[in-house]
Amino acid sequence: MLTGQQIRMARSALKWSTRELAERTGLAMKTIQRIEATDRTPSSFSSTLIDLKNCFESAGIEFIGTPEDGPGVRIRSQKG
Repeated sequence: MLTGQQIRMARSALKWSTRELAERTGLAMKTIQRIEATDRTPSSFSSTLIDLKNCFESAGIEFIGTPEDGPGVRIRSQKG
């Protein structure tokens, strides 16, 4: 599962504001801010974290590591 830290890193890598992420996912800005406030796996509904993960992955973000060992993100290379 994702950590709040990974979500912050992914949003930063894409240069998205909290508002933009909220618009793209349909989540409330307060929900995103609460999730990002922790470095660990947030206590959120799993469907919320899945929505965030799917949104970031469709924008080219890969989540690496595990919440317990080296969580991070990387931008998927654009082959073309």
